[in-house]
Amino acid sequence: MLDYFWQTRKERFLGIDTILINSDNGPECHSRRTQFIKRICEFAHKNNVTVRLAYYPPYHSKYNPIERVWGGLEQHWNADILDSKETVIKFAQSFVWAGKKAEVTVWDKVYQTGKKLSAKAMKLHEKVMDRLNDSIGKWFVTIKPQKVKEILMYD
Repeated sequence: MLDYFWQTRKERFLGIDTILINSDNGPECHSRRTQFIKRICEFAHKNNVTVRLAYYPPYHSKYNPIERVWGGLEQHWNADILDSKETVIKFAQSFVWAGKKAEVTVWDKVYQTGKKLSAKAMKLHEKVMDRLNDSIGKWFVTIKPQKVKEILMYD
């Protein structure tokens, strides 16, 4: 979805060479998740952009703005029954947060589960990542496209 978002809005990002992704450090997107890191490295290389991953600490969701948006969306549908895809889309499309109307894209691509990089491949990806330091390195990660190219030997 990140790549789709970036590709469909390229004109907004001309001249941008670094993006920051704030994340909740959940099991699908933490900095030790092999497929997630592989995809972020591919994204950085493909788009020639540095990606910085900054994670919220556990149990600190109150600082994550998306959690407030989810709460607003839950109030918006006000306990109505979400019994069909169409109903969910209708509520999402009519949702307004902080004066901005939600933009809704239906994403039907299936995310494959159970796939992992080998330990050897993950070691290479670890070399691509610059972790802030040993104690909080899992919370702040930088992935530079040139390093991806050099270490993972992408064309």
